[in-house]
This record gives sequence, structure tokens and C-alpha cells, in this order.
Amino acid sequence: MEGAWAALALTLKVAGWATLINLVLGVAVGWWLARARLRGRDVIDALLTLPMVLPPTVLGYYLLVLIGKRGAIGGWLHSTFGINLIFTWQGAVIAATIVAFPLIFKSARAAFEAVDPQLEQAARVLGLGEMAVFFRVTLPLAWRGVLAGALLAFARATGEFGATLMVAGSIPGKTQTLAVAVYEAVQAGQDDVANFLVLVTSVTCVAVLLAAGWLAPGRVAADTGRSRR
Repeated sequence: MEGAWAALALTLKVAGWATLINLVLGVAVGWWLARARLRGRDVIDALLTLPMVLPPTVLGYYLLVLIGKRGAIGGWLHSTFGINLIFTWQGAVIAATIVAFPLIFKSARAAFEAVDPQLEQAARVLGLGEMAVFFRVTLPLAWRGVLAGALLAFARATGEFGATLMVAGSIPGKTQTLAVAVYEAVQAGQDDVANFLVLVTSVTCVAVLLAAGWLAPGRVAADTGRSRR
């Protein structure tokens, strides 16, 4: 059972880092696509959403090609800095980040598109710069959707299996996350460990989904409307 707690701690670490990275990238890209007026915007959106529909093993293969020792990025990192991302928890973070990115990106884009552009324009007329408009007007109005997406991304990163297994492997205490540990426990016939891990994962994901549902902009608006009646 000690290995189960180690897998839980590693999973929270990986999912936490993946969510923080996605929070920055997803908000930036979501805001850009929500406000950009350019050709091919739908194509860019489709490419960024691709990790949501591709099999995790396919994503894992792409990552091996990119960040492996013979890959374009991984080879450069290894030869220049001696950094190896394969079979490390950092590699698991990269895999979880890519798999969970569409969830926060789509939520952030929808939240920013729901913000009235006239409010942003009014802030500009009052003398605020673009950064001030974003942090004082746009983001405060869209934060519920962004946070809901972040919670969904955290839940997805917590349950990631295929890409993580291919990139980080299953080294107990180092790269073995909850999902991988469940697989290993079932294969080894350790039903008590598997049941514990499944219970922890299920409770965590249900709690996150309930929180994300409560933070959804539509749900908040409906609750507010009922309270005014």
C-alpha cells in the first residue's frame, strides 16, 4: 500500500504542474482566438483540440518522436544540456499537459467570447492599456469559465494513462502515476491495491467535476436568476 500513496503523490504533482502550465497557455491561446479575426481560425482551433480525440498512444508516439533522444527537441536537449525527458516525471508532465490542454483552451475561449466587447472598449476609452483591460475587465468577467476548464484539465491529467505510460514508463516512486499503478496492480493480481487506487481516483474526479459544473457560466447565471425571483 506504500506504493499506492507514492503513486497518488506523484499523480497530484504531475497533474498540478500540467494544470499550471495549461492555465497559462490555455488562457493566452483561448483569449487570442476569441479576439482574433483571421483566416484559418477554425483550422487552428481544430488542431489545438486534436489531443482530445486522438488515441493517447498516438500522442505518446508523437512525443517520443519529438522529445526522445533521437527526436528534434529531445536530441537537442540531450546533446546541449544533457537533459533526458523520457522515463522521467517531467516527461509525464509534458504528456499530461498536451492531453489536458484542449479542455482548458476550449473553456477559456468560450468564456472570453462571452465577455461583452463593449465593456473592454469602454475601459480603453477611459485610458486603460491592453494588459490592464485584460486583467481588470476581461479576466474578472471570464474567470469562472477559465477555472472550470482548469478543474477539468486537472481531472484529465489525473487520469491520463496511455501517453504517460509510453513517455514516462512505470517506475515505482518515480514515474508510476495512479492510472498506471491501477494497471500494474490488476496485472499483478493485487486487488486490494487496485480497489484503493480506483476509489481514490474516482472520488477525486467526481469532486472536480462537481466543482467544474458549479463554476460553469451557464449554471451560475441560472442560479442567479432563480435567486432574484
